[in-house]
Amino acid sequence: MDERSHFTVVLQRFSEGKIKSEELIPMIYDELHILAKSQRQKYSSTETLNTTALVHEAYLKMIDHSHQNWETRSHFFSVAAKAMRSILVDHARMHSAKKRGGDQKPVEYKDHLIPDEDEAKELIDLDEALTRLESFAERQSKVIELRFFCGFSIEETADIMSISPATVKRDWNMARSWLYREIKNSDI
Repeated sequence: MDERSHFTVVLQRFSEGKIKSEELIPMIYDELHILAKSQRQKYSSTETLNTTALVHEAYLKMIDHSHQNWETRSHFFSVAAKAMRSILVDHARMHSAKKRGGDQKPVEYKDHLIPDEDEAKELIDLDEALTRLESFAERQSKVIELRFFCGFSIEETADIMSISPATVKRDWNMARSWLYREIKNSDI
């Protein structure tokens, strides 16, 4: 049994109550660390603590919603992508508020997740546009989340979503074009 199949089986067994969450935690942590490391490479800071902080926050957010019973790898990675998106956007909003004089309490271990105000604004704009896209093109929105927020390749995204790589490419290109126009028009 390959690693992907094993992870799916473990998630299913967890959902059925056949294994305890303590057995699942190391696997979840490892998967999240891979995703967070990929996400961190998009930004200029390379501090390990920031990657670890992102993993911990995503893990806490996912465990808080573990009643969802992740039944497949696809479902797990969808929840992980949403968690990472939420954390990064929340941080971008906090960073942006601090730049405008907001009296936010600083959270030191996240200081370099979003290195500058321009990137924070871009991430917030992307999140808002992605939420609009999700309302009428859910699959395209999910492709963006998996590719952008988790750093998956076209092939990995296709595997996670159980669709063809050609469909992922098409959705990726269409969604990116739509998001670009949407964000550009909102800046006018």
